[in-house]
Amino acid sequence: MKIMVIGSGGREHAIIKKLKSNKEIEKIYALPGNGGIAKDAVCVSVGATDIEKAVEFAVNEKIDYAVVTPDDPLVLGMVDALEEKGIPCFGPRKNAAIIEGSKIFSKELMKKYGIPTAQFAVFDDAARALEYLKTAPVPTVVKADGLALGKGVIIAFTRQEAEEAVKSMMCDGKFGKSGEKIVIEEYLEGPEVSVLSFTDGKTVVPMISSMDHKRAHDGDEGLNTGGMGTVAPNPYYTEAVAAECMEKIFLPTVEAMNREGRPFKGCLYFGLMITKDGPKVIEYNCRFGDPETQVVLPLLESDLFTVMKAVTDGRLSETQVLFSDKNACCVIMASDGYPQKYEKGFEINIPEELEGSVFVAGAKEKDGVLLTDGGRVLGVTSVEDTLAKAIESSYEKVKKISFKNAYYRKDIGARALKAKEG
Repeated sequence: MKIMVIGSGGREHAIIKKLKSNKEIEKIYALPGNGGIAKDAVCVSVGATDIEKAVEFAVNEKIDYAVVTPDDPLVLGMVDALEEKGIPCFGPRKNAAIIEGSKIFSKELMKKYGIPTAQFAVFDDAARALEYLKTAPVPTVVKADGLALGKGVIIAFTRQEAEEAVKSMMCDGKFGKSGEKIVIEEYLEGPEVSVLSFTDGKTVVPMISSMDHKRAHDGDEGLNTGGMGTVAPNPYYTEAVAAECMEKIFLPTVEAMNREGRPFKGCLYFGLMITKDGPKVIEYNCRFGDPETQVVLPLLESDLFTVMKAVTDGRLSETQVLFSDKNACCVIMASDGYPQKYEKGFEINIPEELEGSVFVAGAKEKDGVLLTDGGRVLGVTSVEDTLAKAIESSYEKVKKISFKNAYYRKDIGARALKAKEG
């Protein structure tokens, strides 16, 4: 069996490593993949959003199954295009991927079906948005409607910051078309939890919860990033919270999408805030999170391909999905200066015995040498019996890996450890 995985990051590397354990799979192609993924799959220089070339490749190579992971190709309709050629896929069709592709759609869906989320207002005119901010409570949250590489959300702690956020999105075009419409919403407080879930449009199977660390610097200081590290499970996600989320958020979301004629099949990501009034949705993603995948999939004991096929075939309720009761930690090694300006092209040295623990995100291969080629370069993961051991193990591995201008946070998991102790 030949599999095709769309994407080029650490998330895709984690998925490919897990798929490799299935004996039915003879060959895995990554489009486009990266220098590190090349050790585990055949990389093909087709961009993740080049639907036409991806479909052409899949047809020519007689691909048996495709896994479409990044948000852009899902929102653009890559699954639809592949399925039209008879190639089964893991991932939602275009009309369901809108749950991430448009913040306005997802907020209005939650409002319509009574799914708990922050109060909000929608604007397509900058003057009206600025007028609204004169009396809106602060802090507040300003979100670009469309995809913006995970950076289209600005938490404004003052009215001036909120006004600047609106102007940068709507007047200065900071996020292009994604910022032509915006959502201004209530600022929620409480611990954040990420829950990835498998769903075939009928059954929802949540994966192990995780905690992401979005800010660039220790103590949750600095700019927002795509994620500087993760731990799983998240100590704030108790059995009681999980039961409430299933009843009030997970199942109602899938049912709402069905009622809208947009059945969702794939990985549905719930970004949650555990507020004093209970769990609320901060955001939906239509795919595996990055770097949440790098701690969640190592804890999956069931065969990933079997689960993915069950999702595609609508048989998830008949399929056992088991997770380990261990703990995982992933520390992101980034290029100094990320998420702003940084240099690339430095040699990466990973001891051979650690390669199974490292998910490569931003790297390329040149003359047999792995070189840095992005902001987030590596995800270094450990699975241990306790969270403290997983964190310690990941940092021990990080110290053995080197590249010029390497930067990483020193406090990944510290908040989770404190919560467990408290």
